[in-house]
Amino acid sequence: MYFAITASLDYQLSAPADLLLALEVAQLADQRLVSDKLTLWGTGPLTPVAAEEGVGRRTWASGAGRITAHYTALVEIDRPVIAMAGLPISPKHRLPAEVIGYLWPSRYCDSDRFENFVARSFGHLTGGDKVLAIAAWIATHIEYLPGVSDSRTSASDTYLQRQGVCRDFAHLLIAMVRAADIPARMVGAYGWRVTPQDFHAVAEVWLDGAWHLVDASGLARPEHIIRIGVGRDATDVSFLTIFGHGGLIAQAVTVESVPAPEPAQGA
Repeated sequence: MYFAITASLDYQLSAPADLLLALEVAQLADQRLVSDKLTLWGTGPLTPVAAEEGVGRRTWASGAGRITAHYTALVEIDRPVIAMAGLPISPKHRLPAEVIGYLWPSRYCDSDRFENFVARSFGHLTGGDKVLAIAAWIATHIEYLPGVSDSRTSASDTYLQRQGVCRDFAHLLIAMVRAADIPARMVGAYGWRVTPQDFHAVAEVWLDGAWHLVDASGLARPEHIIRIGVGRDATDVSFLTIFGHGGLIAQAVTVESVPAPEPAQGA
């Protein structure tokens, strides 16, 4: 499937500040970036840098006053649907070096607080069956409700509040999965048919020697998720980090399914 993506940001900075943006679609084996363009107004030169694990890239900029960014992309998703049920846990001594860090707690995914709950509630399950049961528990017990969480909300806060948005659902799933000794990481993404349309956050879990996408909020299917970047939690995948102070004026994201592009003449 082909997807056309548009993302626009409009912010007012109270003083000159450095900005780190993560808007660009990552070029990966299961998602082919056909074309894209990032344009900023109100900033100086743009400096791209590799993102976490080399998945995608971020862009540095500096500016003051009103800052606007506009990003467009055309991407092809060719991702096989793999049933998670029955997938085995990978032995820890066989984990790749870059995966090991996703076993441990992080700022927003305080997995050490969930060890007893996960053992008591899901200890009879293993591997992909345990991940699916955790995701089902979150879908049943957590209400999707914008405005009840903020940039300080952790997985344990969401567990107690029983409310949150996609970011909070992903943090809670990651924390519980890590508490079960299964590596899990955060994915900043775009998603088709996400309502309301916005930047999206999901999780990936390491099972049977590979990463597998899981959307605990149920807003997007794995085959309709377009990755931007990955990391420990929201700290690593924020679509905009302002090293200073700024206020949101407007923000918009659209993801549409489109026909395959016509082959170039002579191809």
